[in-house]
Amino acid sequence: MVQFQAAHLDASFAALSDATRRGVLEQLGRSEASITELADRFHMTLTGMKKHVGVLERAGLVTTQKVGRVRTCRLGARGLEEEAAWIEGHRQLWDARFDALDRVVEDLKHKEKVDG
Repeated sequence: MVQFQAAHLDASFAALSDATRRGVLEQLGRSEASITELADRFHMTLTGMKKHVGVLERAGLVTTQKVGRVRTCRLGARGLEEEAAWIEGHRQLWDARFDALDRVVEDLKHKEKVDG
């Protein structure tokens, strides 16, 4: 289970690491679009956009459906809840570490003031 979750997070974060793919997700959040429409919008070749959409599909963030010669893209069924939970857990960890660092700095300042 842990390996599956790690692989799932790896695929999601890899897909989200590219600005074009994030843009595609934003666009699909507004409305579905064909790969041709996405390629035009992002000033890319069809082949390039197909590769981006493939990465998003493998991560489960986008689904496609082919009707005739047109492949339509829409957001995938799953959201980014797992990724958000992972980020939140790490944010809390870092917040706790910075709070501890703040206490150390304050203690040092107080000690310096007392010691003159």
